[in-house]
Amino acid sequence: MSELVMGLDTFGEVPVDDRGVLVSQAAAIRQVLDEAVIADQTGVDVIALGEHHRSEYAISSPETLLAGIATRTERIKLATAVTVLSSDDPVRVFQRFATVDALSNGRAQAILGRGSFTESFPLFGYDLADYDVLFEEKLDLFVKLLDEKPVDWSGTTRPALKNADVFPKTEGRLDTWVGVGGSPQSVVRTAQYGLKLMLAIIGGPAERFAPYVDLYQRAAQELGTTAHPVGMHSHGFIADTDEQAKELYYGPYKAGRDKIGADRGWPPVTRAQFESEVEGGSLYLGSPETVARRIAASVKALGVGRFDLTYTGGPLPASARSRTVELYGTKVVPMVRDMLEG
Repeated sequence: MSELVMGLDTFGEVPVDDRGVLVSQAAAIRQVLDEAVIADQTGVDVIALGEHHRSEYAISSPETLLAGIATRTERIKLATAVTVLSSDDPVRVFQRFATVDALSNGRAQAILGRGSFTESFPLFGYDLADYDVLFEEKLDLFVKLLDEKPVDWSGTTRPALKNADVFPKTEGRLDTWVGVGGSPQSVVRTAQYGLKLMLAIIGGPAERFAPYVDLYQRAAQELGTTAHPVGMHSHGFIADTDEQAKELYYGPYKAGRDKIGADRGWPPVTRAQFESEVEGGSLYLGSPETVARRIAASVKALGVGRFDLTYTGGPLPASARSRTVELYGTKVVPMVRDMLEG
């Protein structure tokens, strides 16, 4: 098996400064740029940015920020997590990624998905009643665009294309993934197109996603496509000690989750729930040693080829976020690889 790919993801949450005051959204965007530079310098393989259209998140156009990161970094792959393809235009999405790919000398990765939030649908004039067909049709068109040849396509969600050639061209084939949160149909569709699968694990133990890895591999075999190494991403946070990590992370984590929960009718997060997710669930939180052990165990249990840590959650201190990125690159990444080799 090839060496495990290890990435960092952020949804661009607005952090607080040293006084505990929320910074501006512009400053939050610059903070992510600085964190990406640290990740590049410390050996992290991928930086992935989410797309959101809410006040607590600063990144609504991840490809634009990735283009800026491309000019400040040398080796790190540049991904989204995810691009909400359903409420965007596949042609424009491809053009933006092709531009990032050019600026980064081939380091762009498109991770496409439905997204876990729905604010982009009314914002851009889409009907949530069309939730399924929007993604299905737009993914179908995007896959055709990957061949970088004139395209004929028709559907119900955008105007038809006839012998349409799309520019700019890349210097290779755009690395494309589909982010999946737990839909078997989405897993099979990803295999059908021969795309790479990224599992979003945001609650409970990672082991419960093992059937999805198996389904992807079986579907690819039956459909005659390629089963690529599967990726997974989960939230987490790293500090010098386990207790320090818990105390720094719990307050912002609860604030962020409770704000989302208020919109969705969820009860407030309790400390007991938080501790349960830390001990054996989807939060990879603690000292570098603790986090490395948990990552290695999950990678072995699922047989994945990539692990991304979503290192921001709620209004964390900017300095603590930068420290997490540094510890992940300098400590966690080499520890996990040593554990998997040993």
